[in-house]
Amino acid sequence: MLLAGIRETLDDSRPRGPERSLGSEELQQTMNYHDTLIEVADDCPATEAQVPHARGAEKTKAVVEYELLIKHPYTYNEEDIAFQVYAALHGIPKATWPAERKKFLSKGHPHLRVSPLAKRYGWGIHNNADGKIALIAVESPAYKQLLDDPGTTKIKAFRSSRA
Repeated sequence: MLLAGIRETLDDSRPRGPERSLGSEELQQTMNYHDTLIEVADDCPATEAQVPHARGAEKTKAVVEYELLIKHPYTYNEEDIAFQVYAALHGIPKATWPAERKKFLSKGHPHLRVSPLAKRYGWGIHNNADGKIALIAVESPAYKQLLDDPGTTKIKAFRSSRA
C-alpha cells in the first residue's frame, strides 16, 4: 500500500486541524496540522507538479519552500517551514534564529494553504500523524490514495483568484 510509508497510526483523540498546545500560562494556537492533505487549489493551472524557479538571482518563497520540503520530506512541521522561509528570504543569520523564531511565531502567519506550491505549481502538501510535512505531486498515485483515504483530512489550498 502506498500510504504505508506516508501514514502513521493515528490516535483518534489527536486533533487533526491546527493543534492547540498549552503555553506557559495560556492556550496558544499553533500552525501545525496532523494527518491532513492540503489539496491543490481549484484554480491551480498545473495538472502535473512543477519545480518552481528563482527570479533572477533571488529565490522566491515557492523555491525556498520547495527546496526545504523536497530535500527533507517529513522532517519539518508548518512552523519550521514558515520560519525557515522567512529567515531565508530576509537574510536572518542562523545565530539569531532562536530569538527571531520566537518573535516570528508570536504573530499570526498564514498556513501552507496559501503556498504557491499548492496554488500554482501542482503540489499537494501532506502532514503526517506527527505534523511533519512532505510534498506530494498532484498526478501521483500517492496523492490519489491520500484523497481516497478516509483517515486523512482534506482541505483545499486557497484559490489564486476570487470565485
